[in-house]
Amino acid sequence: MQKKRIVYINLGNYGSTGKIVDGLSKLAKDKGYDVLKCYPGNDIKKKKEPDDYVICSCIMKKINHRIAMYTGLLGCVSVLSTVRLIKKIKEFNPDIIHLHNLHGDFINLPILFNYIKRSNKKIVWTLHDCWAFTGRCPFFQVSGCEKWKEGCAHCPFPRKTYPECCLDTSKAIWNLKRRIFTGVPNLKLVTPSRWLAELVTESFLKEYQTEVIYNGIDLTVFKSTPSDFKDKYGISERIIVLGVAFNWNKYKGLDVFIELRKVLSEKYCIVLVGTDEEIDSILPEGIISIHRTSSQRELAEIYTAADVFVNPTREEVLGLTNIEALACGTPVITFNTGGSPECIDIHSGYVINGKSADFLNELRKKIENICEAKTRERVQCLKRATIFDGKEKYLQYIELYERLQQKQ
Repeated sequence: MQKKRIVYINLGNYGSTGKIVDGLSKLAKDKGYDVLKCYPGNDIKKKKEPDDYVICSCIMKKINHRIAMYTGLLGCVSVLSTVRLIKKIKEFNPDIIHLHNLHGDFINLPILFNYIKRSNKKIVWTLHDCWAFTGRCPFFQVSGCEKWKEGCAHCPFPRKTYPECCLDTSKAIWNLKRRIFTGVPNLKLVTPSRWLAELVTESFLKEYQTEVIYNGIDLTVFKSTPSDFKDKYGISERIIVLGVAFNWNKYKGLDVFIELRKVLSEKYCIVLVGTDEEIDSILPEGIISIHRTSSQRELAEIYTAADVFVNPTREEVLGLTNIEALACGTPVITFNTGGSPECIDIHSGYVINGKSADFLNELRKKIENICEAKTRERVQCLKRATIFDGKEKYLQYIELYERLQQKQ
């Protein structure tokens, strides 16, 4: 009996989406699938696996990015590498093509979707952000822009932020996406939050069925992990307020922690993970800065040592750091942003309005409620985290593949 085959296409084999593709492909192989993972070259020194296909070299990707940036032709370069990719896919002859992040100018979108529309393959597309239905940006919560609903133009998104572009071609790119992303036979959309699924219904992608499958984490790694973290940093008698991000900026709420340090008493110690020397230069005294952790276990130890995890994010599809904290037994306070509130329930944390004039005082009160009044128990956090078991989430995708293949 011939094995079923699946192709994954993503902007990289690293980071959160890279981990998702890795986890999915491993389970798919366990379930009897042959797998082909396709992504562009990168600077990350990660070993290439036998089922990997590198769409273009790291150098070529950078060249394509520069061309797209200066011409405004986002997603319209990488012609030869996309032609070669399609040839590879035809040779592999998959039953399913599973798309993930397609931005980054590593692939030519019109060529790819022209093939997809003619291929008669089952297509799954997991949207990890809003990019698929905007003229450029992956997020628009901070700007408050709603032009994506009817047609982007005069983009308010800063040109030097990702994806960088020297020209405002948002109108043309929005129209291009609407033309090539719609009318795809046998396409199923998946979003990692209800929030993003609702946005899809307001976009030109509303013609497709959308299923919510939450991103998951490895609960064998992220679990209650006692350590000597407090003793190591000399804060054994203090209350830890933790923040974790891997690209600290205003969107991730760095400014909130700086202001929070001014209103919390000295018995509270703020710890930020994922910083760098540039971030250190603007942090006030009283904030412990940890640039990186040596392993996920060390990160789990820090989550476990914390008394409360604060995520003042202003742009978020779901918020895996929330879930990681819960899995280590730590209550979460997050802004009412994107899918972040979906991570917690009334027993495991608080959601506050980050746009209110008095949000900082509200945040301080919620921290005190958790840490001093003990209004949120660790056992409830652990219970909440179980619904984000990565193995179960990957299994939901396998079940989706099976359902799609049963439909003729």
